[in-house]
Amino acid sequence: MAPTPSAPEDPTGAPTGSTSGGTLPGSPSTGTRPPPRDPDPALVLPQVDGRHETLDGIRAAAALMVLVFHVATETGDSLAPGVLGGLVSAFDLAVPLFFTLSGVLLYRPWARAALDGTRGPRARPYLWRRVVRVFPAYWVVAVAALLLYSREELGSPSYWLQVLTLAFPFDTDPPWVGTGPYGLGQMWSLSVEVSFYLLLPVFALLLALWARGGRTVDARGRRLLAGLAAMGVLALAALVPQFYPEPREYMHAWLPRALGLFAAGMALAVLSEWAWREPGADGPVRRFCRTVAASPGVCWLVAGGFLALTATEATGGRFIGSGDVWTSAAASLAGTGFAFFVVAPAALAPRPTAPPAPLRGAAAWRDGRWLDSLLRHRVCQFLARISYGVFLWQFVVLYLWRDFTGQEIFTGSFWLDMVPVTAGTVLLAAATFHWVEEPSRRWSRRTREPARRKRSRR
Repeated sequence: MAPTPSAPEDPTGAPTGSTSGGTLPGSPSTGTRPPPRDPDPALVLPQVDGRHETLDGIRAAAALMVLVFHVATETGDSLAPGVLGGLVSAFDLAVPLFFTLSGVLLYRPWARAALDGTRGPRARPYLWRRVVRVFPAYWVVAVAALLLYSREELGSPSYWLQVLTLAFPFDTDPPWVGTGPYGLGQMWSLSVEVSFYLLLPVFALLLALWARGGRTVDARGRRLLAGLAAMGVLALAALVPQFYPEPREYMHAWLPRALGLFAAGMALAVLSEWAWREPGADGPVRRFCRTVAASPGVCWLVAGGFLALTATEATGGRFIGSGDVWTSAAASLAGTGFAFFVVAPAALAPRPTAPPAPLRGAAAWRDGRWLDSLLRHRVCQFLARISYGVFLWQFVVLYLWRDFTGQEIFTGSFWLDMVPVTAGTVLLAAATFHWVEEPSRRWSRRTREPARRKRSRR
């Protein structure tokens, strides 16, 4: 999702591949040994362009986590007392992963422009790409769910409008129970994503204006991180109107309280781009990126601590939006910490230079290579490609299976439900990817190409 950075520099500040004229130091005519060459920046600095396979792998893991969480909730396993029920309930941390990944991948071109002091991407093409990416597949699933489970509302234009535009979480007195219409309960988080997509150009503009006060790249980078920290504070402040003067559970499904999760990803985008522009041979930003990228085990261990915290009563109840302002603040901070430490080692790592090592070999598990080997495995990459469909279809498949078996809510066996629901969800997700998502993207590229050529001739 990130375009190729222009004129990347090596750690000494010189453009990649540039050499000065005359005899090189250490050439045979000087009689001295050549000094060690600086490494290729692409081998030591974070990947900031092209397809990011490790981040794709995290998206696949998040899609499976949310599927496990929803199946376990419907069977009652995530609500059972004890450690296992708490840990399964904590799998709803998949949502912070989705939000943080969006922050990394979508804000990166604006972060690049803000650090360089140049104009950011145009908002209209960006928004059009988001519309094409989100809505065609969503409309297929939404119409299927409405026809299956909301037939009494099919004659209501306002109901259709709310569902098809993902505006239903803003209905403060909805006709459904839970977080959305039957079969679409998980879509509240997609509504939050779309809200972020719409406002990202505004956030980026405000951050760029604030960063403009810095005269150097380092100063602009510090200002960007300070602005993103302020977004995190605003997310915590948004909890106050959610609970005072009276509880408003529907506000859990609104963007403000999730701003800190997006800001965590945006901060990783700033750090990855800043590392390419930091002056000096080995500044603190580059060292931080290199250290985090080389320590996936430590980072994921810390993330595991945040997951364990989320499994306790310190972060509220096991239903979405439950708890009070303090437990909700703890849940928000734990979710932000979990997502940051899961995503950071992949987001700050250099571009891979070789295929992933086979998981059955010992080499895949040495020297921190397990993260790359695991997330870039072909099964993980397949699930990454269809992850959006996995997210979209899971409740429809789950409810169809429950109707077929005659199960009541909070009953059934987790594994006897998980296997067929996963199989059905993956099949429908693959079909949606090949017949809806990919054709929509190809059509979008064809429609944009004439406009792009027209602009280039001006």
